[in-house]
Amino acid sequence: MASKISLDLIKDLRRISQASIADCKQALQEANGDLDKAVKLLRKRGLEIAQAKRERSATEGRIESYIHTGSKLGVLLEVDCETDFVARNEDFCQFTKDLAMQITAANPVYIAREDVPKHITDTLEDKEEFYKNNCLLEQPFIKDPSVTIKDLLADLVAKLRENIVIRRFIRYKVGEE
Repeated sequence: MASKISLDLIKDLRRISQASIADCKQALQEANGDLDKAVKLLRKRGLEIAQAKRERSATEGRIESYIHTGSKLGVLLEVDCETDFVARNEDFCQFTKDLAMQITAANPVYIAREDVPKHITDTLEDKEEFYKNNCLLEQPFIKDPSVTIKDLLADLVAKLRENIVIRRFIRYKVGEE
């Protein structure tokens, strides 16, 4: 795009994506000022960054807990990162809180599709629907169903520039085993 990208458009993209101003400006230039295209570009870059950081060791992190109103449902969750600095970061902490609420509301059984035992997937007619309902990373985010948890994680990895791993979770409900 030959013309200059407006500051308001950059601010809008930054508010939506939480990406840096430079990344927002670059994405808008590549998308010729199209906000929706720029959001998709940033998301794609986030996934690429997340993939590149996947091999790095994540030995810090935090345990998040959530007890639902009425104290009949609760979640314990471990999310790991590379440094204690990121583990205390406001965005990382908000992500773990959102994940705990997601697990409470959506009741996933597995973290990723790779965690589903083969004998279960062999019997399924609609594997994608099963993954969407039972794998945390494949689920639509409860606060914004247009985004999956995998996208949310990739955005956070791109923003914080560290490997982040959802290690494990357990969901308790009174009366269930």
